[in-house]
Formats: sequence, C-alpha cells, structure tokens
Amino acid sequence: MISHCLVRLILRHYPQLKISRVLTRRSIATLADFPAADVLTHSIDDLIDHSDIIVECTGDVAFGTEVIERAFEAGLPVVTINAELQVTTGSYLAGRGLLTEAEGDQPGSLAALREDALRMGFEPLVYGNMKGYLNHNPSRADMEYWSKRQGISLNQTTSFTDGTKVQIEQVVVGNGFGATISRQGLEGLASTDLNRSAEILGMIADGLGQPIVDYVVPSGYPAGGVFLVCRHDVDQAPAIEYFKLGAGPYYVLTRPFHLCSLEVGKTISRVLAGGGVLLNNSTAPTLGVAAITKRELGIGERIGRGIGGFDVRGEAVRLADSPDHVPIGLLSNAVLKRRLEPGQLVTFDDLELQPSRVLDIVLQQRQKVLEVPATLRLVSDAVR
Repeated sequence: MISHCLVRLILRHYPQLKISRVLTRRSIATLADFPAADVLTHSIDDLIDHSDIIVECTGDVAFGTEVIERAFEAGLPVVTINAELQVTTGSYLAGRGLLTEAEGDQPGSLAALREDALRMGFEPLVYGNMKGYLNHNPSRADMEYWSKRQGISLNQTTSFTDGTKVQIEQVVVGNGFGATISRQGLEGLASTDLNRSAEILGMIADGLGQPIVDYVVPSGYPAGGVFLVCRHDVDQAPAIEYFKLGAGPYYVLTRPFHLCSLEVGKTISRVLAGGGVLLNNSTAPTLGVAAITKRELGIGERIGRGIGGFDVRGEAVRLADSPDHVPIGLLSNAVLKRRLEPGQLVTFDDLELQPSRVLDIVLQQRQKVLEVPATLRLVSDAVR
C-alpha cells in the first residue's frame, strides 16, 4: 500500500522528481496494475545504479537492512518508513550514512511537530502518541477478520493491535531525541481528556528530570494523531493563555493526523535540499523493544516471527535495565531452549537464534552501547 500510494503521489504532484526504479520481491508479472510497472526490478544493483536517493518501505528488518547497507556503500541517502528496522539495526546504520525516518508515520510526525515547537520556543517534555485500540493478546481469528477488512497484512494488523507498533514508534522517538521512559511498557493512559492526561505525563517527566515518550488511548476524542507536552518561558504565559493553550505550565501541541505515504514526499524533498535527518534511532540509543511472551512457550517450540506474531509482543525497555533482552525485531524462526511463562521477557539465554546479518549487527551494537555480559559475547562469537 505504501509504495503504490507514494509512487502515485510522486508521479502526480512532484514533477521535479522521477521514479527511476522500484525494487520488489514479488513476481513482476503479478504487478501489472502498479502505477509505474515499467520501472519494477528484482535487482538491488539495478535500483542503486539508477537512484540518487532510496526510499525504503519494506516493513522487513532483514531485507530493509540489506538494501540500506548496499545504498550506503554507494553513498546514497535513505529515507525510510520502517520503525521496526530503526529499533533493530537503525543505530548501527545511522553511523554509516544518511538515514532518516519520513514524515507520515507517527515518529516522523512527532519529529516534524517537535521542529515546529522548537521554532516557537517551546521545550518538549513528553512525546505522545494517540492509539485508537489496544488488546495485548488478540485472537488469530479476530486479526484475520480485521486484516481482510482493512486491507493490510495480518502481521501489521496484529502488531498495531497488541501494542508492539506503538512501543516501537515511541522508542525510535525517544532514542532520536534523548527522551526516556517512565517504566517498562510505557504508561499508556486511558484518556477522556488529553489536557488532563498531558498534565499527568508532564509531571512524570518533570519528576524524572528528563523528557519522556509515551502514549494515550483516547475515549471521547479522535485517536490517530500525535502530541507534545511542552513548557515555555514564564513571561510568555499571558500570551500563550490568550492563544487558547491554557494557563500552563504544561502546554499541549497536537497534530491530529498522520497521512503515511502522502507525507513522505516532504522528507524526500528535505533530504535532497540538504535538510538532513528528520529522525533516526541515533547512534547511541538508550531504549529498546523487548519481546514479551503472550502465552506459555515450551522447550523446542519455534517463534516464527516476533513483530506481528502470536507468541510475543513488544514492550519498551531501558537498555541499561534489561541488557540481556532479545529485541523483538530480531525474532525469526527462533527455537526455545527453556520453558517461558506468559508475560515473561525473552532473553538471549532462552532461545537459539538463526545466524544472520541482523543478529551480527544487534550484537555488535549491544556491545558498543552496554557493558555486555560474557554470555552474550559468547553467543556473538559462536554466531560469527
């Protein structure tokens, strides 16, 4: 959906840009209705040889990482719409080339709102996401129904519903802007009044002495947007109250929409004009997204996929607090070595992971960011 809509947008509304190649792993013969079918390719080399900038929107951590590494070898900048990749390999990649998340998805929308806020003199305390619905352990039947009804994949539907996606999105924002979390899994306030919820989150951030990322689950007002809780100079308070933002000290700035592919062109233009990075996971992250079991898992069971699967869901953690957690974006065909209870955080000691480039990157980044336990270093050595 993202690639179809983005290509249509560029063709009709960005005459200064040209779609040169579109990389796909699907059979080209099945894509006759693609809006630029003549530029479809299966070759990463072909893509890179004909591009000045790459837009990566696979939603796939492993394949997206491969494409971005190849792009950086060729000196090309990359705009991505893939928060899942950002929290898994993004910090490693950010040190090797220009990598930025795009406007359109919630992280990029928060980054754009932050830029506006800073220009107006606001100091962000809370980077907030509005989540419409949450069920930590939805049934496969329900997810199949909603996947078909909404026209998106089963994996996407599940990761949106069980909260994994919002945890991933907020961790990217936190790492990108030096914010933290108040607790594992975030507060996730049920909210009938955004101003009241914002005040609570603002007080939490003040208590920690550091900006935080979090989300609310609205009831009675629209979901789907993003918000900031900010401070401003005391002597500006009368003017800000006149401007209808209240008496302070916490001010709420909202962006009540995020339009996904329709906004990506803004970030492409930004990078091509020399505007630099809007947001990435930073080269020195402090937060990660751990895998939390949804059900009892026995020895020898296989976790086919982490993000959007029915065995685990994601929760935001501080890397310093959970140094042995397995990033949920790393889980693919992993085999359990020990029995796990529902709600348990999955560690590297709990399972056997398939050797991969993504695993190498995760372990290398983990060693860089933290004092890594000897057991984890042994895993890394064994894989290599």
